Amino acid sequence: MRPIDTLVYGIGLAGVAAQAAAGVLEAGNKRFDLFGMVVVALAASLGGGSLRDMLLDRQVFWIADQSYLVTALLAALAAFALARVMRLPARLFLLPDAIGLALFTVSGTQAALALDAPWLVASLMGVITGAFGGIVRDVLCNEVPLVFSGALYATASWVGALLLVALSEFEVAHTWAALLAGSVVLAIRLSAMRFGWRLPVFRARM
Repeated sequence: MRPIDTLVYGIGLAGVAAQAAAGVLEAGNKRFDLFGMVVVALAASLGGGSLRDMLLDRQVFWIADQSYLVTALLAALAAFALARVMRLPARLFLLPDAIGLALFTVSGTQAALALDAPWLVASLMGVITGAFGGIVRDVLCNEVPLVFSGALYATASWVGALLLVALSEFEVAHTWAALLAGSVVLAIRLSAMRFGWRLPVFRARM
């Protein structure tokens, strides 16, 4: 396996684990049972990459390699067990969600670039990979998706994806490019959570 393939693979597994944990923690706020939490976790952790692969006309990643599916299940069960023995803050899911967003943005963009997708398509594949699973998770939990609420979520993902595309064009080492782009996504998302940074929202004039 080439170094870039190994890097993308590792980032993808880490992103799956983070988003699965985030899905369980949010579903826990709705008092879902174990089955419901696993369904939400799988939707959150596998949904974005599945849509990306279908759009890129390639085999869905977790069908091609069941390690992703096993990782999602193990992370979901671990988060469920942790929540059973510890009192966790209601919004704790936002932290692994932010980490998953950063990791999936990088892996999704890299996957598209590996197929020689144009820069705009590659960046949007990164956003889809990072954000779509969270949309499905929020819908299943009967919440307004974070990506539609004005919070810097998909915007953070897109900035990081565009940065990764630019760094790739300048032939920056893959590891450093992934680290820088992922760090930017995470920094923007965490700052938005901390300081309440938001995009303008629609308000009709009366």
